Amino acid sequence: MNQITQPDFSAIKAKQNAAWSSGDYAIVGTTLQIVGENLAEAMDLRSGQKVLDVAAGNGNFTLAAARRWADVTSTDYVSSLLERGKQRADTERLDVAFQVADAEDLPFGDASFDAVASTFGVMFTPNQDKAAAEMLRVCRSGGKVGMANWTPDGFIGALFKVIGRYMPPPAGVQSPSLWGTKSRLEELFGNASSDIKITERDFAFRYRSPDHWLEIFRDFYGPTHKAFGALDADARASLSDDLLDLIARNNVADDGTMVVPSAYLEVVVTRR
Repeated sequence: MNQITQPDFSAIKAKQNAAWSSGDYAIVGTTLQIVGENLAEAMDLRSGQKVLDVAAGNGNFTLAAARRWADVTSTDYVSSLLERGKQRADTERLDVAFQVADAEDLPFGDASFDAVASTFGVMFTPNQDKAAAEMLRVCRSGGKVGMANWTPDGFIGALFKVIGRYMPPPAGVQSPSLWGTKSRLEELFGNASSDIKITERDFAFRYRSPDHWLEIFRDFYGPTHKAFGALDADARASLSDDLLDLIARNNVADDGTMVVPSAYLEVVVTRR
C-alpha cells in the first residue's frame, strides 16, 4: 500500500510568507474595504465585543470592527502588513491591538472571543482543517465566525488557475478556492456550528484600465508579483497576455476602464 506523504506545511508557509511580504499587498488590500464593512454588518457586531481578525492583512475587517466600537485584536503572520493596518488605525484614532500570529496556531485561549473573522486571508493557509479548527477554538459558544472567501469560478479563482499554469501550487495542498464552496465550508465548520449562513456576493475590481490592473497586481500583489519575478521574459509576456485575456472576458466596462466583478462567499458561522 502506498503511503500518503504529508506536505511540509512549515516550508510551504515560509514560502507563502515570502510571497505575501513581497510587493505591497496593502495597495490592493485597501481597495477591498467594503468587504470588511459588509461582513461586520452580516455578523451583527456590537460595541464592547471581543473580536479577532485572523490573517488580517492591512486590516479591512479590523477597521470595520473597531469603527463599531468592538475590542479588536488584529493578527497576521506578515508583520509589515500589520504595520500598515496600525498606520490606518492610528490615522482614524481607533484603539486596536496588533499581534503577529499564525492562523494555524493562534496564541489565544479557548473561547477567548465573541467574534472571529477573516477576509480573503485564512483561506490561503496550507493546512485548512487546522486553520478552521483554530478559528472555532478561540470563539465562544454562541459567538460568530465570519469569512469572505473567493469562489473557484469567480475572477480571482480564475486568476489563480492562470498563475497555477506557470507556477504550480505545492503538491498535496488543497486549493484556497475550496473555502469558497458550500460543501467545503460545511466540512470545516458544520460539526461545531448551530448555523452556517452563506451569501454569494460580488466585489467589483475597478481600475483605470486593464493595463493599470496588471501593473498594480504585477508590482504589489504577492502571488502575481512572485510569479512574474520567477519567470523569464517570454513567460512573463505570455502570463501578461493570459491575464489581460482573462480581464477582457470579464470586463463589464465599455469606456476603456476596468470593472470586473469577482464572486465571493460571505460566511457567518454560529458557534455551537
